[in-house]
Amino acid sequence: MPTQLIIEQFTSRVLVDNPLGDPATRQLPIILPPDYASDDETSGRRYPVIYGLTGFTGSGPMMLNLSAWQPNLPQRIDRLMAEGKLSPAIYVLPDCFTRYGGSQYLNSTASGRYEDYVVDEIVPHIDRMYRTIAKPEGRGIFGKSSGGYGSIRLGMKHPDVFGAVACHSGDMAFDLVYRPDFPQFVNALQKAGGLDKWWIEFECKVKKESRDIEAVNILAMAAAYSPNLTAQPLPIDFPFDLDTCELKPEVWARWLECDPVQLADRYADNLKRLRLLFIDCGTRDEFNLHFGARILVKKLQALGVAHEYEEFDDGHMNVQYRYDVSLPKVVGALQAAD
Repeated sequence: MPTQLIIEQFTSRVLVDNPLGDPATRQLPIILPPDYASDDETSGRRYPVIYGLTGFTGSGPMMLNLSAWQPNLPQRIDRLMAEGKLSPAIYVLPDCFTRYGGSQYLNSTASGRYEDYVVDEIVPHIDRMYRTIAKPEGRGIFGKSSGGYGSIRLGMKHPDVFGAVACHSGDMAFDLVYRPDFPQFVNALQKAGGLDKWWIEFECKVKKESRDIEAVNILAMAAAYSPNLTAQPLPIDFPFDLDTCELKPEVWARWLECDPVQLADRYADNLKRLRLLFIDCGTRDEFNLHFGARILVKKLQALGVAHEYEEFDDGHMNVQYRYDVSLPKVVGALQAAD
């Protein structure tokens, strides 16, 4: 018997009147285990809940997409369960997309309150509406790229909400992942005639090319890590000069405060409360994230934080097959809570 898919229309309070005018009502896919309907309230059975976060330019509903030779998330879960590798659980796939391409799953005055959206709205809603194990021992979170970043950061900050974390190729060691793209961003702005003109051009483009996505990624990261309500023409501080591309140390320091490599020191005690911290990355990651993962793992070892780390021979793209490794670990770490 396959899993059951429900797609709710969930209306957020914290995203109403968000700075980018993005919708407050969004699709919220929920994947229920095959036997959920047959286990009524009288059975007393409750299930772990696993929250899945997508990468930059992604949204929760995209994890349902079909593509050639690659199962979508429900199909992957069905196969793993049929093979006896995965126990029943509920999966929830929030949509945290923004006009800038993504939110990094944090609160920002430039893009919106997406941390509150996930932690304070969606999690309690799921616990009210479904038969969940409504405590951190019964909740996990996983994601890849920006979703991996969101997973490990939310796990660090909210061990009272999430008990197991899987971070696939997550953004970390910002010096290595973001700074190489700063010159390309400045070139794109100067070619367009300035930040405001570039943004108008970007939004008007019928087809966004790879170079456009690379540029808007830096805009989205600046909106997440260094918002500034008084800045013009966008309420964002950039960590570099828009003419010379010289680094602005005071703004860059704000970015580094959001780097998991730096956050690990501050939240070491929280990380030690997790039932599982799983991290992996490809050894050919195009954004240098395997180096960031190694730096973080070295720090976790020094801090005495229990974790699992794996590297695999691949790059950054199309590595959803790694969920075959992480999902059984996440669900398995939560089983004792039932």
